[in-house]
Amino acid sequence: MSTNQPAAPEAHGEGGAPDARQLRTILTAVSIALMAVIASVSGLNVAQTHMAVEFGASQNTVLWIINIYTLALAALLLPLGAIGDRLGRKPMLVAGLGIFGVANVVAGLAPTAEVMIAARVAGGIGAAMIMPITLAVITSTFPEEQRGKAIGVWTAVAGGGGILGMFLSALLVDVADWRWLFVLPVALVLVALGMTLKSVPNSRERSAHSFDTVGALVSTVAVIGLIFVLQEGPERGWTAPATLISLAVGLIAGIGFVVWELHRRDASLLDVRLFRERGLAGGSVTLLVVFGVQAGIAVVLFPFFQAVLGWSGLLSTVAMMPMAVMMMLASGLAPKMAARVGSRSTMATGIALAGAGLALMALFVTVKGGYLTILPGMLAMGIGMGLSMTPSTEAITSSLPREKQGVASALNDVTREFGTALGVALLGALLSAGYRSAIDDRLHGVPQGAADTAHEGIANAVEVSGSTGAHAQQIVDAAQQSFVDGWQQAMWAGVAVMGALFVYVALRGPRSTESPAPAPVDETEAVETVDAR
Repeated sequence: MSTNQPAAPEAHGEGGAPDARQLRTILTAVSIALMAVIASVSGLNVAQTHMAVEFGASQNTVLWIINIYTLALAALLLPLGAIGDRLGRKPMLVAGLGIFGVANVVAGLAPTAEVMIAARVAGGIGAAMIMPITLAVITSTFPEEQRGKAIGVWTAVAGGGGILGMFLSALLVDVADWRWLFVLPVALVLVALGMTLKSVPNSRERSAHSFDTVGALVSTVAVIGLIFVLQEGPERGWTAPATLISLAVGLIAGIGFVVWELHRRDASLLDVRLFRERGLAGGSVTLLVVFGVQAGIAVVLFPFFQAVLGWSGLLSTVAMMPMAVMMMLASGLAPKMAARVGSRSTMATGIALAGAGLALMALFVTVKGGYLTILPGMLAMGIGMGLSMTPSTEAITSSLPREKQGVASALNDVTREFGTALGVALLGALLSAGYRSAIDDRLHGVPQGAADTAHEGIANAVEVSGSTGAHAQQIVDAAQQSFVDGWQQAMWAGVAVMGALFVYVALRGPRSTESPAPAPVDETEAVETVDAR
């Protein structure tokens, strides 16, 4: 089966294709819009305690406030990306920015947890309108020789934006109030909206095929079911009825989606036959694993900084910045490296470096050694992830024709969201299991009640230690060392996963940086580029 590399737009207003200055403005606009979405994914993590106190909410409610945004975002990416292809990418981006901005204003003023949850759902819907369109604008606007660099910038923002967002959020919580967290995305939205209205061109698909409504609905159900399992499984239990029912619904809907899309063929929401192509399959698998490992690492690092090293939330986010900076720099360099040695070699090099970073952290992390024992591994991981993400993203977008770039971009984003949820669930579970297994033999002589509390997690152990008198230091030491033991178990699991991914990419990665042969023209479909500035 042949695929169609996105082509440069035919015309953009009076002057034809945008010049270099206009392209920089377009890239800046979509990057700022993307930053607003990414920063909102992780920003509220630093305000969990504040929300629980102000709303009188349980921990489960607080987690729903945080997770419902990601759930709505992931569930609607594919349908809204496809709708943006048809209705016009610029109108979809503008509408998404408007909804997202209003939702964040409401969230910042929310008087109750229920209002906050509703605002977060609306924010997730707006984000699902924004995120795939930002990448689709790049792939449908930039000429082929400049597209790789632009995707590198987009990938850098998508990869490092979460950590940067957490840093700015922690700073706002420390110097002001947790409600000021919503000022950042609103400010970014206003800037992005102004630049989009002025500079971003519009493009849309004209198709004789009807919109795949069934595929859109079934894909939404599948994503909601599977993401719910990954988010709620650790809290409710993997064998809880709600978890098992959600898993069954997600799997059945996922299988139904594939069967339906094969039936629809050229009129499908997502032509699943394209996964036979090395670029789409390899890029998707790589992003799934790399983002999973990245998210899982964050689950491990923050408790290490806060509970083992005793750092504040702000200092902990500062400690993550070197990895984010390396990731963003490597994302920008990846297109040049791919042009020289090929996408497959670039991806494989990045995967190997990320795996080596995990191994370095597993080998050298100690309680007494502190931050310096993990910094080399963090830097290697940042470089490796940056090198692997950019060519993976380009491989996905290059596998679908230009009139399907909203869908291609949405697939890229759904893969990232699934990887993030999967990594948090699996590496978090490995860390917890390793911690509980290791601490059992280190609490001899500790009162049973305190030992049971310490067994639940390192934060619980530190909290209960203050009321145990002479056993306080024993509990703290046991918890810290057990956490490191659990850390090493999670890291070695990550190394094994990255090793398997390396072998897969080396054997089945994209063949080259060359564009695939164009697919035969379908006269029932075309892309219309509209001057909407």
